This record gives sequence, structure tokens and C-alpha cells, in this order.
Amino acid sequence: MRSNAVELSEGRIGKFGEKYYAGRPQQVLLRNWLSFKSSAWIAVLSGFFEPVLYLLSFGYGIGELVGNISTPGGDISYAAYIAPGLLATSAMNGAMLDSTWNVFFKLNESRLYKAMLATSLGPLDVALGEIAWALMRGGIYATAFTAVIAGLGLVTSWWALLAIPAAIIVAFGFASFGMAITSFMKSHHQMNFFEIFLLPMFLFSGAFYPLTVFPGWAQAIIKALPLRQAIELVTRAMSGEFGINILVNFTYFLVMICVGLFFTTKRLNALFMK
Repeated sequence: MRSNAVELSEGRIGKFGEKYYAGRPQQVLLRNWLSFKSSAWIAVLSGFFEPVLYLLSFGYGIGELVGNISTPGGDISYAAYIAPGLLATSAMNGAMLDSTWNVFFKLNESRLYKAMLATSLGPLDVALGEIAWALMRGGIYATAFTAVIAGLGLVTSWWALLAIPAAIIVAFGFASFGMAITSFMKSHHQMNFFEIFLLPMFLFSGAFYPLTVFPGWAQAIIKALPLRQAIELVTRAMSGEFGINILVNFTYFLVMICVGLFFTTKRLNALFMK
């Protein structure tokens, strides 16, 4: 039985994808879990409460002024209208927090990935392990937020449970893409790119109002952005709306996942496996 990194690495020789994958992403996942138990749970809690506060302040504060919203399924409260968008945003935030700043620190500050890739782990192991951790965080956010909106009486159908797997797909897409982009960042100033992009995308995503308030050309741009696709995926899953549109949303994130994993793996290989 192989018991050390050298023997494990030698065992990959001649196998398909030997340069990139050792079949051990769970080791990266385990390391993140140990780190989480020590101190990172505080950051997870803070990230969860942000969309809940948006829901309470906008849904019930501004909602008193707005009144009910007309939808194809009938009139609903403003809080119920914004809930799917905030759920998608919650999944995005959970995934992006772990796959951007967390990854940046391990790449450029602690150089943890360099140490990992000096063992039997391959770059795809590291990418899958980190993305799986971000995925778990996004899934926890989505599950907890779904429980909150159910407790507030904003869920009217059992279809709402499908929002959780939909949000996990969203988290997977954002985590993969976020880690891929972060792997090219060299400074803290460059990392500000994410805030510059994510905040306007959130504000103009249509989470708080219909996209019809914008002209046609602006609607087309917003619909092409990942958060809008995420909101549509979660909304359609929650309402049990299955058809070509939700398939388009799903395919969008499948492409994000594949592209993100590909570039993350290639980048880690280029940085540390020379």
C-alpha cells in the first residue's frame, strides 16, 4: 500500500490526465474544514446575514410602499418577489468569497498551493477541492435562506425546495469562474475588480424590480450576465417552470463550470508544475 507522496505520484505515471489529477481533492476539502473549525465560521455567518437583512429591510420596509407585484402566476407580496433574487445572490456571495480572496491568499500570500502541488496532488485536485468547499458554502447559504423565507411565509409551493439544487449549480458556476480569474491576479488592487463588477451586476440584475424598466438594449446586456441567469434559474425552479428557458439557464452555468475548471487547472499547472 502506497504511503507517501512520492509513491502516489509515481502511481499516476502512464495514466490519463496524470499531470493534472491524482484523485484526491478530498484532501483539500479536509484541510479547509479544519481551518473552518478554528476561526472561519465567523465569516460564514456574516455572509449569510447580508441577504437576510436585504430581505427584511427591502421586502418589508419598501414593500409597504410598493404593495403587491403582478406576476404571470398572480399577485405576490414584494418580499416574495425579491426572495428568489436574493437567494441566487446569497449562493453567489458564498461561492465568490471562498473562490476569490481565499484563493488569492493561498496563491500569493501563504503560497499554500505551491506546497500542496509539491505533494502527490495535481492542479485539478486543488481546483476541485477548493471549488467543492466554495460549493458547500454556497449550498449552506441557499439552504438556510430557503428556511428563512419559508419561516416568513413567502413559500407557497413544494417546488421551492428545488431552489436549493438550483442555487448549488449557481454556486458551482461562480466558484469555478471566480477561482479561474483569481489565479491571474497578482495584487490586492487587482482584486478590486470583483467589487467593481459584482456590485453593479447585483444592483441592476432585476432582483428588486422587473427588467422592463430598462430599454431593450440594456435588458439584453443584463440578461447575458451570470447573476441574471442565476435569478432566472432559481425563480423558475421555485415555481416549477420547466421548459427551454430553464434549460438555457442551466446550460449557461454548465459552460461557466467547464470553462472555469479548465482555466484554473491550466493556470495552477503553469504556475507551480514547471
